[in-house]
Amino acid sequence: MDILQVLPVNFAYVIFTYLYSWIMLCYLGVKVGGARKKYDVKYPTMYSDKEQVFNCIQRAHQNTLEVYPQWLVFQTIAALVYPLAAAVLGAIWVTSRFSYAWGYYTGDPSKRMNGAYGYVGYFGVIILSISVALQLLGVF
Repeated sequence: MDILQVLPVNFAYVIFTYLYSWIMLCYLGVKVGGARKKYDVKYPTMYSDKEQVFNCIQRAHQNTLEVYPQWLVFQTIAALVYPLAAAVLGAIWVTSRFSYAWGYYTGDPSKRMNGAYGYVGYFGVIILSISVALQLLGVF
């Protein structure tokens, strides 16, 4: 069976959202690498005892990596039935991770909440995934 016949036509937008998320992860990783050089934090040390800003840059990346697998699962489930909605919600979540990181990069951890709007995208794909599961069970 040809995968292009199985996936919804608008799934292409979801693929672009995945690519956008890859760009975001690369960006966050590069920022950590630059901060390691700037603040002289050698591998494999995860956090600095001296440099709060480095720790904020590292946490922005690490927190994103901690939630990313769950987002991918829910994004994919939602996209199989609601590709356009999932793509929009995914783009909101990915964009929010930039805002989250830029706030964190200031060295003031409370400014990471600049990315709080990402919960719309994150919980949105979770809700759509629940809808998919209920449809599969014949609930509606």
